[in-house]
Amino acid sequence: MQLEKIERISGISSDDFIAKYLKPGKPVILSDFIDPQSPAFTKWTYSYFKEIAGSQIVSLYGKEESSKDRVASAPVTQMKFGDYLDLIEKEPTDLRIFLFNLLKLKPELNKDIIYNDPTGGKILKWLPYLFFGGEGSSTRNHYDIDMSHVFISQYKGIKKIWLFPLEQSANLYKLPYNFHSIANLKEPDYKTFPALRLIQGIEAEIKPGETLFMPSGYWHFIQYATEGFSISVRALPSEPINRWRGFRNLMITRHFDNAMRKLFKEQWFEYKTNIALKRGEKALHR
Repeated sequence: MQLEKIERISGISSDDFIAKYLKPGKPVILSDFIDPQSPAFTKWTYSYFKEIAGSQIVSLYGKEESSKDRVASAPVTQMKFGDYLDLIEKEPTDLRIFLFNLLKLKPELNKDIIYNDPTGGKILKWLPYLFFGGEGSSTRNHYDIDMSHVFISQYKGIKKIWLFPLEQSANLYKLPYNFHSIANLKEPDYKTFPALRLIQGIEAEIKPGETLFMPSGYWHFIQYATEGFSISVRALPSEPINRWRGFRNLMITRHFDNAMRKLFKEQWFEYKTNIALKRGEKALHR
């Protein structure tokens, strides 16, 4: 596995960002996507969140090894938001909050974010999601089902993200009809998944105030180096082929996979796993 460091930029014009990063689909870290004067950077503390939404019940996600056969992992438990924040401040934990639309519950929070939009108005600011994680927690290696461009802004803590282009799906042992890898990148098993040795990607580490631009279709393995939280907003994919892929994934592929899983259960997962292993072997010999 080879990982190169990501580029960092600031003060870029919309024309240059679109030409150099958005259209080519090149990941980059922006230091000023969220205006440094945004009230969120000083106002959004755990104490503040507990005050305004501490009693809100949230679904929590953990280790994902047991859900390799599923398009999306199921939550492992539920907890009051305030109790969860107390937990991650106290000790490391695998528990994460995934796709939490706190800004829909508390619309006034939207006023706390000032965007410097380098896309020329393509960002869907009305659809922000918060992600919280304990120190040491991680997501499985996957790419987003809707194929959108994603801007991940860190507000507290440090998050490490490994990125791989979609073309490396065979080397990553992509599970057919799903959008994740069956190989564990954190503890790679090169004997079972030898093609992992061939993968080339990008290593990004984002700190408070920084934003990762993750282009459409990029694989990403996210690790919480410390406890913390981030917010993501999306932009529709630039290429028509990726818009079609996103539509197909949402409307056809995931429903087909769910139906086959219910009909054939473990046999369906074994069938898909064998295909992923054969594709990895073929890529290795190429």
